[in-house]
Amino acid sequence: MRTIRDLDTVELIIDAQGVLDAIRGKERVIDAGTLRALQQSGNYVVGLFDDEGGEEKMVGASIAFFGEPGRRAMHSHITALLPEYRGRGWGRELKEHQRQWAFSREVGRISWTFDPLVARNAHFFLTVLGARVTDYAVNQYGIFGGGDAGDESDRLDVEWALADIAKPPASDAVVDTLAIPSDVESMRATDPAAAHEWRLRLRSEMEDRLGRGLRIAGFDVERGYLFTAA
Repeated sequence: MRTIRDLDTVELIIDAQGVLDAIRGKERVIDAGTLRALQQSGNYVVGLFDDEGGEEKMVGASIAFFGEPGRRAMHSHITALLPEYRGRGWGRELKEHQRQWAFSREVGRISWTFDPLVARNAHFFLTVLGARVTDYAVNQYGIFGGGDAGDESDRLDVEWALADIAKPPASDAVVDTLAIPSDVESMRATDPAAAHEWRLRLRSEMEDRLGRGLRIAGFDVERGYLFTAA
């Protein structure tokens, strides 16, 4: 059995920091003090707990905070699961919980960023959840290690319109595609130079397509990013 609930004690906040540190490595994405401040000020700070075997364990966490009041928006800072718990649909449960939580507070859209080289995230965010790409940024956070393994942090900005989920583009609307590695995270561990070459290649090809006025409209696990005319 698993549950999702607010991290409303110091002990749970510290546990969540440990989970996120385990996922992202030595470059901490958020500290316990900031997590506590976000939680106490009414933002979205939750943990995913698994009690298989009779002992409850936090295996994931999700943190989001409110954006500009006039836009009725939130920004999702991180949603993450321990690697051994991925591929079970639990990440989708976390995002759906976040969606319902936002709805209950009259929030209509949630934004976040992700590394465009990570295929599993591109598929999850664009195909499964139906978020829309709104921008592409070069080295958005600088070189900070963690998920980028010391490489530059290019990002796609996405927005999830909670009552208007995006659908994949029609086949005849796709005018170009852009493939990426199936598992760049493993490549970064075994061949970081090759992973960096992919970073530069994707950057060049992404900027070329966007510069021609094309729009990222979806993702396909075989063909990669799907572009349509803007």
